[in-house]
Amino acid sequence: MQQTTSTFVQRLSTLAAPEVANTLKGVMRGIERETLRINGNGSIAQTAHPKPLGSALCHEHITTDFSEALLEFITIPHQDPRQALAQLRDIHKFVLAKMGDERLWPMSMPCYIESEDSIPIAQYGTSNVGKMKTLYRVGLKNRYGSMMQAIAGVHFNFSLPQAFWDKWLPATNAGSADQNAVSAAYFAQIRNYRRFCWLIPYLYGASPALCGSFIQGKQSSLPFERLPSGAYFLPYATSLRMSDLGYTNKAQSGLNVCYNELDNYVRSLRQAINTPSAEFAKFAGKKDGQYQQLNANVLQIENELYSPIRPKQPTQKLEKPTDALAARGVSYIEVRALDVNPFSEVGISLEQFYFLEAFLVYCAIFPSAEMNAADFSETEKNLRAVVIEGRKPGLQLQKEGQSVALQQWATELLAGITEVAKILDQVHGGSAYQSSVAHELEKIHHPELTPSARILHHLQSTGEGTGAYALQMAEQYKQRLLQHQYSYHTEQELEQMALASLKAQQDAEQADIQSFDEFLRDYFAQADKSCA
Repeated sequence: MQQTTSTFVQRLSTLAAPEVANTLKGVMRGIERETLRINGNGSIAQTAHPKPLGSALCHEHITTDFSEALLEFITIPHQDPRQALAQLRDIHKFVLAKMGDERLWPMSMPCYIESEDSIPIAQYGTSNVGKMKTLYRVGLKNRYGSMMQAIAGVHFNFSLPQAFWDKWLPATNAGSADQNAVSAAYFAQIRNYRRFCWLIPYLYGASPALCGSFIQGKQSSLPFERLPSGAYFLPYATSLRMSDLGYTNKAQSGLNVCYNELDNYVRSLRQAINTPSAEFAKFAGKKDGQYQQLNANVLQIENELYSPIRPKQPTQKLEKPTDALAARGVSYIEVRALDVNPFSEVGISLEQFYFLEAFLVYCAIFPSAEMNAADFSETEKNLRAVVIEGRKPGLQLQKEGQSVALQQWATELLAGITEVAKILDQVHGGSAYQSSVAHELEKIHHPELTPSARILHHLQSTGEGTGAYALQMAEQYKQRLLQHQYSYHTEQELEQMALASLKAQQDAEQADIQSFDEFLRDYFAQADKSCA
C-alpha cells in the first residue's frame, strides 16, 4: 500500500478545497438502535415478538437482537441526518402503538432481570436460516451468559461517497480511488478511530450504574460502591456497558485481528472462525437432541467479534461478512461504542449525528500509521480506563507510549475536529457542526455535564434506583412518541411492511427442502473453502 506523508494541516487544506469539500454532501449515515421491551413494572417482557410488527427475520427496519424482548430498529442510509432521525422516530411510534401496555427501556444496561433464564432467546421461525439465527444466540448464552447479551447500544453507520474518494485519494498521493485504495483508506480511518475512540464513552457514556440483578452471583474485580437503592456504581465510570462486565468478550482477548489492511483483517477473522476452542468444546455436538452452538470454534460466526468499530459491506443472501468484504471491499463503517442516550426518546440526538460525522471525517483525514500489537494494546487500555474512570480528575492516558492528561488530549482532538466542522458547515450552510463540537468541548472542561455524571447525580441526590428512574423516562417517552405525527413513513406503509415481512418468512419456510443438519454442514463447508 502506498504511504502518504502529508501532515494534518496539509490534509485539512486539501479537504477545504471546494472540489473536495463539496463531495461531503454525499456522506451517508444510518442508525441501528437496540431497546428492551419491558412490562409496566420494569421487568423484561416475556411475550413473543408482537405479530403486528412483522417478522423479526425478514423486516428491514424492525427486528430483534439476542433476545425476543430486545428490539432493534434500523434506518436506511440517509444524506440528511434529520431524515435519519425522522425515520427512527416513526419506527418508534409505530412499535409503541402495537405493543399494548409494554414500554421501551431507555437505558443501555438492562432492567431488573430475575435470572439468566428469564431472558427469552430470539425466535425466527422454522426456516433453516431462522433456526441458524436462534442457534447462534443459544451459543452466545452458553458461552457468555444471557445477561451480557441483554445490554442495548446504538450503532452509527457512516460512509463517505465515491466522489469524495475520487478527489481525496489522488490529492493525497494515495493513487486512484479503486476498490483496494478505498478499503485501505477506510482501514486508516478505523485505526484512527481505535486511537481516539475513548472520547466516545467519555462524551456519550450513560451507564455509570447498574441494577444489582445484573451482577448477582458474579465475581467482579471492579471496586463497586452501592447506592441506598441497591444499585451498583463506580464514582467516575462513564460506560459500564463497555467495561469487562458489560459488552466485551474476554475469550477474544487473544485474537490478533489486524486493522492494517483488508486482506489481513479478513484472514485473521476467518482464522478465528475456523480455530477450535478448548473452552467452548464442552458445548460441542447435541444435548438432548439439540445443538448447543453453531460450532465449537473461537468464533461461531463473524458477528461474535466484539469491537467498537467494524468495516462493513452489505451481504447477499447467505453470504458471510468476510466473503462480502473480500469480494467487494469496504462500503461503510459501523461505530459500535455508543451507549443508548437516555435523554432522547429515540436513543440518540440530532446533535450527536453532527458531532459523530465531524469526528469520523477527522479520523478519515488525519494521518494514520499502521498499528502493531503494542499500539493496539494501548488503544484497548485507554478505552478501558475511560469507561471505568473517565471522569476522574487528572486521569492519564497513553499516547504513543507517553502519558497525557485526558483533558489535554481531548482538547487537542476537539480543536482538530472543529476545523473539520467549519468545512462541513461551509458545505451545508449554518453552524450545526461547529455548535455540536463546542457543546462537547464543554463536557471536557466540565465533566459534570456528561450523561454519566448527570445520571449518577440524579441517583445520588434523589435516592431513586436505576429502575425507577428509567421507568419514569420510559413512560414519558411512550406518551410523547404516541403523540408524534408520522413524518417519514406513514402508518399504512409500516403496516404493509410488517405484512410483507410475515409473507416473506412464510415463503422461506415453505421453500426449505434441506434438513437443518445438512444446511449447517453446507454453510460451514463454504466457510472452509473460503479459507483454503
